[in-house]
Amino acid sequence: MNLDNKSILITGGTGSFGKMFTKLILERCPKVKRLVILSRDEQKHFQMAQEFCESEYPQIRYFIGDVRDKNRLKKAFEGIDIVIHAAAMKHVHLAEYNPMECVKTNINGAENVIDAALESNVQNVVALSTDKAAAPINLYGATKLASDKLFIAANNIKGNRDIKFSVVRYGNVMGSNGSVMPFFLKKKKDGESFLPITDNRMTRFNISLEDGCEMVFYAIENAWGGEVFVPKIPSYRIPDVATAIAPNLEQKEVGVRPGEKLHEEMITASDSFNTVDIGKYYVILPQPSPYSRYTKEEYKKAFNGVDVEDGFAYDSGTNTEWESIESLRALVKKHVDPNFSV
Repeated sequence: MNLDNKSILITGGTGSFGKMFTKLILERCPKVKRLVILSRDEQKHFQMAQEFCESEYPQIRYFIGDVRDKNRLKKAFEGIDIVIHAAAMKHVHLAEYNPMECVKTNINGAENVIDAALESNVQNVVALSTDKAAAPINLYGATKLASDKLFIAANNIKGNRDIKFSVVRYGNVMGSNGSVMPFFLKKKKDGESFLPITDNRMTRFNISLEDGCEMVFYAIENAWGGEVFVPKIPSYRIPDVATAIAPNLEQKEVGVRPGEKLHEEMITASDSFNTVDIGKYYVILPQPSPYSRYTKEEYKKAFNGVDVEDGFAYDSGTNTEWESIESLRALVKKHVDPNFSV
């Protein structure tokens, strides 16, 4: 991908995704004009600047700001070509207890990003979503579904502006803050006598940070506007992760927390009528309307896509591809802890 002389901004840029995406841009696109890291977390800015210092990478800017603050976003978006929206309140149980804080960041923040992009010369906005946005049962998922709908609908109000909005939706990221693999690793390291399993039937989708970033690169280059891109990725069983990391530790069921699902979904049966399979990814297209800028048939022709079956659903429990205990161990060593051993 050629991003020479492009100015890119990442909201929530000091998080796990932002740091990996920054690393890949600096490796692949050394002639990028500017890379703006926007985050409200001063300490994370400081820590990230130790790894990607401005003296070595003069194109980097560390911009303290909150997506809840539209005026600050408008300043940050000046001269920006591409926005990657990764900022979100993401912890399910914290969102359940602090619902309006989640709404303010995930929904109002999305609206502010859209408005700021429309009021500047931004050309491309890619928003990160989550499997929890499909048929949500928790507030976090509901706010991310609302956010997805806002970004999709933003294509209807862009007028003659040269801008497109798209969404990338994927599952649990290996090694990200708060995810299950580092959680179990810490329990093992701390000498705990057992690993807590919410439910022995629980499954999750699995994706690496690198593959999540690849999806964003793909969306930047190929999106027409209004798509939700969904990767084809394997699932894992939570007890298998525990066994892979600490086979000698007892596993105890502790119960599903409020807002948790046994299995995660990324495409519901209701989405199937607007979903096409383009090979590496599924794409949920915007529903046909008087504002549509392209048809499903035009999209399929351009990307060699095919329709999925009516009623098709994509969830971690009925997935056809699975991680084994052995493959999980290899992934932990590769993506989470290079010193890992059983």
